[in-house]
Amino acid sequence: MSRRRRFPLLSYLLVVSGAVLMVVPFLDMVMTSFKGPGESGRLPYRFLPETFGLANYRAALTQLNLPLLFRNSVTVTALITVSVLLTSSLAGYALAKLRFPGRDLVFRLVLTTMMFPPFLFFVPHFLILSHWPLAGGNDLFGRGGAGLTASIVALAMPFLVNGFGIFLTRQFVISIPDEILEAARLDGAGEFTLWWRIVLPQTKPVLVTLALLTFVDAWNEYIWALLISTADPDVMTLPVGIQLLQDHVDPTRTMPVVMAALVLSVLPVLALFLVLQKHYVRGVLLSGLK
Repeated sequence: MSRRRRFPLLSYLLVVSGAVLMVVPFLDMVMTSFKGPGESGRLPYRFLPETFGLANYRAALTQLNLPLLFRNSVTVTALITVSVLLTSSLAGYALAKLRFPGRDLVFRLVLTTMMFPPFLFFVPHFLILSHWPLAGGNDLFGRGGAGLTASIVALAMPFLVNGFGIFLTRQFVISIPDEILEAARLDGAGEFTLWWRIVLPQTKPVLVTLALLTFVDAWNEYIWALLISTADPDVMTLPVGIQLLQDHVDPTRTMPVVMAALVLSVLPVLALFLVLQKHYVRGVLLSGLK
């Protein structure tokens, strides 16, 4: 009995320790956002600020132009998330339930795209967008202008389709019984109706999980956003703006302002997770069981 009790206690201790390790950096970020100038770099380190104030949040709003950064980040993240959900659900359904020549080859190619890091294709993507015909001053042959690199569309273009999303959705759709789809076909339902009326409602948990993962990745994207914003600062997103502020010559004074901006940038992701937490956990569990 003592041995049986010891292992659950050890498991709880490990879980609590992991939770503390995850929460403490977030709490330190929040506490630092309230510190005054010079407090963040003082030794010995103090976790709590001497006085709580909102001066750093006001400074973040004025120095970073947060309304513009938030607008760009929300626009790009929403566009990427909607596109990934749409393309992943359609492609996942086609690769799981439709029979056509080369289906397995297409699926293997989708899996192959997951083997390469995304930044490997940033240079080709940039060249394609910069030579986009009839955009940004380019002629029909893509010469003479900046193409799409000077627009906010360029921030989302490389991420509109996600190989992992297609794989995840396809693995989930396989579990839908074929008899249901065949019965609907006998009743005269087309493939779009099958996808819209049968497949989508049953894949809701995995789509919510995919939406959260895609939202977080798109919201935190930095390298591609930095590359595009060098051509047009008006399309700068929140991570790029915060990083530029962090590179200030006096980090002891700007660090609390950076932390205040980080807190504001985390709030949308945290709120979205809290709203969709039930569906997210269910989607992870069902995907793991499959």
